[in-house]
Amino acid sequence: MYDIPVQTSREEEAYALFLDFDGTLVDIVDRPEAVVVDPALPGILLRLQERLGGALAIVSGRPIAFLDRHFQPRRFDMAGLHGLEQRIAGELHLCEPDEHPQLRRMIGRLTDVVAGKAGVLIEDKGCSVAIHWRLAPQEKEFALATAHAAVEALGNEYRLQHGKAVAEILPSAAGKGKVIEHFLHEAPYRGRRPIFVGDDLTDENGFKTVNAHGGLSIRIGSGDTLAKVRLGTPADLRHCLSIWAADGCLPFNLDD
Repeated sequence: MYDIPVQTSREEEAYALFLDFDGTLVDIVDRPEAVVVDPALPGILLRLQERLGGALAIVSGRPIAFLDRHFQPRRFDMAGLHGLEQRIAGELHLCEPDEHPQLRRMIGRLTDVVAGKAGVLIEDKGCSVAIHWRLAPQEKEFALATAHAAVEALGNEYRLQHGKAVAEILPSAAGKGKVIEHFLHEAPYRGRRPIFVGDDLTDENGFKTVNAHGGLSIRIGSGDTLAKVRLGTPADLRHCLSIWAADGCLPFNLDD
């Protein structure tokens, strides 16, 4: 685990905490549906949410419905599908797949295209679609070419988001940086100093937004990044969050 000075300020309500899910709060798995949430994690997040006066949100590429199933019965603030879905202070705004008929048709075609490629998975998220090749690394070029061709056919209303052994097609308006910016203009996040923890290329525009607000960006694992601080693994992050939840001591130095 990387050494991070402990900041002892108890003024938690000066901060807003944003947390990615896959590869950050939980370990990356071969199949998207096989993710496992540490049983202690929902309680840790609940205590932190209380300390932060409600200013804690999970910012993920997953749909909110998927995240809710893994944190039930808790209902945290969330940005799902890279911001296409949002829940702030209990007010929920979902993305309707029927509003994306071109994408829905494309998902059907993609399923047919990859049918003969063992280990290449299509994850239908409703308003976006991800092509995974973690189980078939030899098919990376095929998967990327398929994703690029799909985005080109869809036109400029959609874009491609690269991640770890995954390429996701999503509406151009989606992005973690954009949705964090939106949260920071809403209560209870407004006027607070943001902290964002992520692990992947999908999180880099979130890091950029948080840095611009004078906050703290934290990258889990290796790789080029705009983040100011690194932690080794999701387990390291869960340990830091448990310390913060237990004693109120912020386990990150925001003056780095």
